[in-house]
Amino acid sequence: MRSSKRFCCGLKICVLVTFVLLVIISVVLVTLYFTVFKPKEPKINPQPVILESIRWIIFPIQMLNITLGMVVTVENRNYGSFKYQESAAYVSYRGDVVAEAPIDADTIPARGKHNISTTVTIFADKLLSDDNFKREFLQGSILNFTSATTLHGKVILFKLIKAKAISSSTCDISIFVREQQAESICKSKVSL
Repeated sequence: MRSSKRFCCGLKICVLVTFVLLVIISVVLVTLYFTVFKPKEPKINPQPVILESIRWIIFPIQMLNITLGMVVTVENRNYGSFKYQESAAYVSYRGDVVAEAPIDADTIPARGKHNISTTVTIFADKLLSDDNFKREFLQGSILNFTSATTLHGKVILFKLIKAKAISSSTCDISIFVREQQAESICKSKVSL
């Protein structure tokens, strides 16, 4: 009888100690998740858009090509890497998509910075049929474009925890025709 009481008492102590350890480990893991390892939005810093060239051919066929160099620096503030899929950047003029540029799949390392660059060539067939564009271009005034990019990917923490993430960026691009320069103002949003 005594040995079964001791066994029962020892079993209760063992279960109690195990339970307390599990609670302590759970509290520590939850605290770490919501403090140190909490997924943070990466900082997306668009670099100034570079106007690489403007070519307008009038004869024999009317043709206009505008080439823009676009670079976005992504700073991953997480303790996990961000792996994104192939995507595309779209450039619009007054709501009409006039160019598309591919973005190759890549990985941004944990706590690191990564430049995503692409070149967008606007073949302005659609633009030349727009009277507003012709007027603005011939006057040498400002041409306003909008670019939009969405990156789908996942954050990988210690090769164990994976969370889906979507990063979207929109830029208002102003091209100064006479000066042959470009300026951009960008906004970014990340959904985890």
